[in-house]
Amino acid sequence: MLHTRAINRAMLQVLADYCAATTEAMAYTLMRTAHSSFVKETEDFTTQLVTPRGETFASPKGLGATWFTGLDYGPALRMIEKYEEGAVYLTSDPYSGHVATHAPDVHAWKPVYHLGELVCFVACHVHHTDVGGAVPASLSRSLVEVQQEGIRIPPMKVWQDGVFDQNLVRIIETNVRMGEQNWGDLNAQIACLNTGEAKVHEMIKRFGVDVIRACQSELLDYAEAQARSVVATIPDGDYFFADYADEDSENGVPCRVAVTLKVQGDNLILDFTGSDPQLGSSLNMPTGGNPRHALVTIAVVLVLSTLHPGLVLNSGTTRLVNAILPPGTVMNAVAPAAVGMRSLVVAVSQLAILGAFQQALPDRLAASPGGAASLLNVKTLDRTGRQIMASIGPISGGGGGGPSRDGVEGSGGNRSFLRNTPVEINEVEVPIQIDKYGLVPDSGGAGRFRGGTAMIMEFKVFSPNSVVTARNRNRTRFASWGVLGGHAGKVSSFYRNSNTMSENLGNTDVVRCKPGDVIRITGPGGGGYGNPAERPVAEVLTDVRAGFVTPGGAATDYGVVLKPDGEVDAMATEAARSVFGEHVERFAFGRERQEYEAVWTRERYDALTLILAALPVSWRFYAKHQIFASVAEAPSSGVGPDEVYEAYANLAALHSELPQLSAILSEGRRVKTTA
Repeated sequence: MLHTRAINRAMLQVLADYCAATTEAMAYTLMRTAHSSFVKETEDFTTQLVTPRGETFASPKGLGATWFTGLDYGPALRMIEKYEEGAVYLTSDPYSGHVATHAPDVHAWKPVYHLGELVCFVACHVHHTDVGGAVPASLSRSLVEVQQEGIRIPPMKVWQDGVFDQNLVRIIETNVRMGEQNWGDLNAQIACLNTGEAKVHEMIKRFGVDVIRACQSELLDYAEAQARSVVATIPDGDYFFADYADEDSENGVPCRVAVTLKVQGDNLILDFTGSDPQLGSSLNMPTGGNPRHALVTIAVVLVLSTLHPGLVLNSGTTRLVNAILPPGTVMNAVAPAAVGMRSLVVAVSQLAILGAFQQALPDRLAASPGGAASLLNVKTLDRTGRQIMASIGPISGGGGGGPSRDGVEGSGGNRSFLRNTPVEINEVEVPIQIDKYGLVPDSGGAGRFRGGTAMIMEFKVFSPNSVVTARNRNRTRFASWGVLGGHAGKVSSFYRNSNTMSENLGNTDVVRCKPGDVIRITGPGGGGYGNPAERPVAEVLTDVRAGFVTPGGAATDYGVVLKPDGEVDAMATEAARSVFGEHVERFAFGRERQEYEAVWTRERYDALTLILAALPVSWRFYAKHQIFASVAEAPSSGVGPDEVYEAYANLAALHSELPQLSAILSEGRRVKTTA
């Protein structure tokens, strides 16, 4: 048996590899035994090893969702009064410990004992395709309270020594649409945890229980030290950035996520003051105010991994982060706010954080990825009348162009863990006809390094009362930003075509279809990096031949003119490129965002933030919309906050429950003076 003092750097790496291999074995078990395509094909799941305190100390790097590398199970673990050997526990309630972040995510864990003493937990989560609620697949931005989003299970014991709690099973089957699918995936989770438990016992037998206990804290400390060494290379300073979701609700106004990244030595502060109020839709994030919540810190993990690909990733990686998440905002919603579509705003917050880091490290980080992946589900009937419901995969945007390479095609940065489902599997499992599946030419932002192109899918349904859900529809208005002269990517689109009409669905996420309807959906392209005029002509020609860029796009975006035979017209190209100019924009946001921010300036948003923070949470979303409507109707007399203040003063005059503007401004001045 090895003693703990034998854990030197070399041994720690060996143990890290063993722990990662354990989580990979768990992942393979889950994939191979799951029933739903969303698990076995798209891979929306996680597997982890967790300390007795709840910190994730190992997870796979290349399997499953990468968002939960630093997930803290602690709050949920502590809601169980007593643990028993051989038992499995789970939760899917977003407000019970803020571990499950929406109802379809079922998190399960099992304690691992050695000679009666707890060593660690093995844990996993699966996104179940449907958990009941108001709409098929359970999720829509139209929902306004968490009770509409399906069955929620608080932390509880569900399995003991091979036997499920049958009462819970009956409750689940009664409330969901495809019970056999949930039942199959739950059993896969149990198999996954049993695999993990067996693998931990193998490690204990090989290295000794004292070493396995010690390696948990050692791995967390090692990851923290690595992360701090990377952060120490980033210039100190405050870096502000904001990004937007197209809509904060059905047919709503934009949703803003603002962050000030403060780099202080080897520490990071993420201050989300200035982000939108808690929304009257399901786009809210249930973080519980945890300053290192996994949904908040994943962009930091992505940046640090980009700067140092060899990082050990676990909860220690984000110990250096302190996030300021004002309660009652979209970044820290309070119950009973709906949270089912939280991943849309999570993606926006990641882009805001990436934009802040991009200012600090412009020569090392990429432009914006597409940032929006529409997760398609189809509920329909087969020829026998049997109900079918399944995920048919994500339709993603491209990656952002970087300092030395083009963006990845059809798989943008912060959503790249979502795998596609092959067409053949989709057509076998769901009675639809897929007519087109590929990439969208010219969708990637032009640049010295081009943004990645977006995906497209077109399919036909055959049954009446078919329902298509497209979760996380976004980026139909605000494009993915380019940097250092690179252009913004193209926006996404969503259409329903029938024999009589073509309907632009925009960001609609629940579509009821008739037999013969054709759904056509595209993702957003990634932003470009660097001046497009500096992209070698040969590379542009290669893009045209590969289908990433059209001949028209080559001429318009890159000044590369092609002859009818497809070869480069050298003289015309030289003339076209000579008028491109050398002006380089730090960020290229696209026309829609430029026009929007010409009205909604940072100064006006600061005034809005001050006002909304002074209101009861239940009033904030309503007040925001009333102020937006008033500012839109007011004659433009500048970009200052006066119109915002006037709009609120008029609103407060109508509602005695609201504080007066003078009181809000007075308190704001007092707080500012004190600070």
